Amino acid sequence: MKKHKWTRLIMCYHVIVTILTLWSVVNVILLTFHWGDWQLEKHIADALLGVFAVDYVSRFVTTPDRKTFLIHSAFDLLGIIPMHPVFALFRLGRLARLIRYHHLFYRLGWDGKWTHDFHRFIYSTGFIYLFSISIAIIVLSALLFSVFEHQSLSDSLWWAITTATTVGYGDDTPHTPVGKVIAVGLMFGGIGFIGLLTSTITDFFTTDTQQAEQAEVTVTSTEVNLLLTKIDQLTTKVDQLQADLDRLKHKH
Repeated sequence: MKKHKWTRLIMCYHVIVTILTLWSVVNVILLTFHWGDWQLEKHIADALLGVFAVDYVSRFVTTPDRKTFLIHSAFDLLGIIPMHPVFALFRLGRLARLIRYHHLFYRLGWDGKWTHDFHRFIYSTGFIYLFSISIAIIVLSALLFSVFEHQSLSDSLWWAITTATTVGYGDDTPHTPVGKVIAVGLMFGGIGFIGLLTSTITDFFTTDTQQAEQAEVTVTSTEVNLLLTKIDQLTTKVDQLQADLDRLKHKH
C-alpha cells in the first residue's frame, strides 16, 4: 500500500513537471513574439524559473550520485540560467527524460533504432559533456562581459555567441582591458570546444556510414561465399552423376 502511494506521488510530480515545462515553452514563445501582456508573462517566466531552480537544487542535494546527476541533468541546469527567457527551452530535456523513464515510446510502439541511436549520440560520443562545457563558457563570458562592459545580459549573450562561433559581426565589441581579456579567453574556448563539438557530430555520422558500408560489404561477401559453396556442391553432384553414367555404360 505504501509503495503504491509512493508511486502515485511520483506520477503526480512528473505530471506537474510536464505541465510546467510545456507552460515554460509557451511562455517563451509569447515573450519572444510579444503576444499578450509582456509584464505578466515576464513575471510568470520568473516564477517558473524559481520553481525549476528549487526543484534542481532539491534533487541535487538529495541524490546519492551527484556526479551522474550533473551529467544527466545538464540541460536542467541550462534551463535555470537567468540570462535570457529562451534558456527555458532547455527544460524540454527534462521532458525527454520523463518520456524515457515511463517508456512512453515503447508503450506507443515508437521505440526503435532511432531512439537507441539518439541516446548513443548524446551520451556515448560525449556530446552532452562538450555541449554543456561550451554553453557554460559562453554564458560565463557573457555574464562577465555584461558586468565589465555595462551591457544588458541579452546583448552580452549575443556578443558571446557571435564571438565563440567566430562569426564576429562587430556590432558589440569590448572596450575595457578586462573585457578584451574575456574576449580572448572566449575565442580560445570557442575555437576549442565548439570545434570539438562539431567534429563529434561529424564523426558520429561518418562512423555510422562507414559501419553501414562495412556491414553491406560483409553481407555481400557472405552471399558470395554461400553461392560458391553451393556451386561446389552442385559440381560434386554432377561429377558423381557422370561417374554413375560411365559405370552404367561400361556394364552395357
